[in-house]
This record gives sequence, structure tokens and C-alpha cells, in this order.
Amino acid sequence: MFGMPVKAVMGVLLMALTVQLAMGSTEAAANEEKHGFQAEVSKMLDIIINALYTNRDIFLREVISNASDALDKIRFLYLTSPKTPKNKDGEEPKMDIRIKADKENRILTIQDGGVGMTKEDLVAHLGSLGASGTKNFAEKMKESNDAGLIGQFGVGFYSVFLVADEVRVASKNDDSEVQWVWKSKADGEFFVYEDPRGNSLGRGTEIQFEIKKDAEEYLDAGKLKEIAQRYSEFIQFPIYLQVEKTEKVKVEKEAKEDEEKKEDEEGAEKEDEEEEEEEFEDVVTYEWELLNENKPIWQRKPEDVTEEEYNSFYKAISKDYRDPMYKTHFSAEGEVEFKSLLFIPSKSPSEQWDMNKEVKNIRLYVRRVFI
Repeated sequence: MFGMPVKAVMGVLLMALTVQLAMGSTEAAANEEKHGFQAEVSKMLDIIINALYTNRDIFLREVISNASDALDKIRFLYLTSPKTPKNKDGEEPKMDIRIKADKENRILTIQDGGVGMTKEDLVAHLGSLGASGTKNFAEKMKESNDAGLIGQFGVGFYSVFLVADEVRVASKNDDSEVQWVWKSKADGEFFVYEDPRGNSLGRGTEIQFEIKKDAEEYLDAGKLKEIAQRYSEFIQFPIYLQVEKTEKVKVEKEAKEDEEKKEDEEGAEKEDEEEEEEEFEDVVTYEWELLNENKPIWQRKPEDVTEEEYNSFYKAISKDYRDPMYKTHFSAEGEVEFKSLLFIPSKSPSEQWDMNKEVKNIRLYVRRVFI
């Protein structure tokens, strides 16, 4: 390992840490506290897993939205009561969201540095729901299998079971000295126990998914990037994805042994040796790629946005290399309040008259999340 590049070593350590929690779960089995899901939650899980099977992408949208809310909450709390928590390694939690996939062990990890949860919070928030909200969700689902309903009724977290056989949630809150783990297989019960790794987060939440065999596409960096940018491109906190890079690195020749370097004592002339070709090897490294560089300029006042910013924003969302022909930026107030930004392309798209192509030129964002 000492001969490996620094990035490669860091990548190996990160993957080792991912596997550690799975091992730690076994070690903590004796201290696991068993709980049963609220009856309404069990019904809702059955609806989500069975009725929304073909709309599994929304799980990532919901988890990222929850992480953003947690970060927003801790930022607000620290305005009046600032703190500087650190994990067991002396590192402060970061105000961002990080996604990484371990294909070998089929583990997807999403971590944030938000407010985190205590043991009581984990039991209350992940084990039960207000019966009325769940009942309304169930009734609406009977009328329409619309995945968008998940976010409206506050049951977004449970969409993780669309892609995972088991889910583990490690969380650390400033009000608790202990980092706790919540885990479940959506089989009617869940377990809560002290994290055997100790305080690895400092503050925040880490969710690990044991991905189902038929959902392994969600371990692909390209797939995760596409979903995150589609739904969560304008989340106000940075979203990072761990990506794998393969680089060609020159192989350093080992120093020849002394006896091989020793010159011919008799002074015989050496034959000319052909130059040896340089050898290279593939070295895998891991880097964090920022997924949400674009900003929601529609939330700003028109007079505060430059023409260059409008053009840059248009090109980013439309993938058009030309500037728009026209734009309008306005807001409406009344029973329904919204802010709108409309662009007209400088040239009609080539597929304009293709009646078989579905056109999606209108996008609705609620709290910066694509709906």
C-alpha cells in the first residue's frame, strides 16, 4: 500500500470504511434494541414497494432532499448557538452531501453533515408516522400510482426500500454523546443500537443501502449522477459523488543489484544495449465530483441577474450551445405564488415535428427539487 498513489490509498480506506459498518452490525447484535413499525407504516411500506416498483429513481431525490433539510436546520441552529463538533479523528463535519458506491459489496452510502438524530429521534421519525398523513397517502395512492406523492406526505425516506434489501442509518446529534444506528429490512421491525465504530461522523447522518440484485444499476456512478442532476441540481448545499479514475502511471524500475552493476574487471567493452521501452500500469484512484454547480437564478430578482448568467443558465439546462433568442423572468402572487423563467431558443429543435417524441420543456421545482 505504501507504494500506491495517495488518492488510491484514500480510495481503499474509504471502501474499507464502507464495509466496516456492515461488519460492525454483526458485532453489535447483542446490543440491538428491537422495535416494531407502527401499523400504518407497515401498510405504507407495502404500498411503496409494490405499487411504485417502476419509479425507483425517486429514492435518491428523497434522500438528498432530507439531507438538504438537515443541513439547512443545523445552519439555522448554529446562527444562535454555534458549535464545533468533531469526530473521533478530530475532523469537523462538512456542510455537504456525499454519495459513494461499493460495487463489490453492493453498498451505496449517502452522508451529510446535517443536524443528525438522537436515539429517540431515530425511533420516532423512522419507526412511526402520523396516522392521518399515512392514511391520506394510502388513499391517494389508490387513485394514482404517482411517485410524486411520496414527497408530499413526508414518507420519502421509506422509498429507500425500493432499491435496498436492508438499510442502515448511522446518525450523530449534538445533543447525544453517542452515535446510533437504525437498521431494517422493511419486514415489520427495526433495530437500534450504539454504533460500534464510535463517533465517526462528528455530526450528521450516514445511510447505507444493501442494494437489491435487480437494482445494481444504482451502484453505477453514471446512473447516480444522472438522477442527482435531474432532481437535485439546484439544491443549495454541495452534492459530491465519488468517481473512479484510471490513470496510466510509469513503472519505476528497481535499482539493479550491485553485482549486476559492477563493471567488467577485465575492462572488456560492453555491447550496446537497446533502449528499453517505458512501462506503464493502470492505477485506480477515487475523486469527489461536484454534481450541482448550477444555481437557481430564477429565485433572484431580474435586475440582479446579468445577461451572461441568463445565457449560461440556459445552455446548462437545455444543452444548447447557442444563446436564447428571448427570455422573460417574472413572479406571480395570489392564491398561488411562483417565480418563473422562460426561454425561447434561437433555433427550432430538429425533432420539433416528431410526434412520437415526448417533449418536456416545462419543469416545476418545489424548494429547489425537481417535481
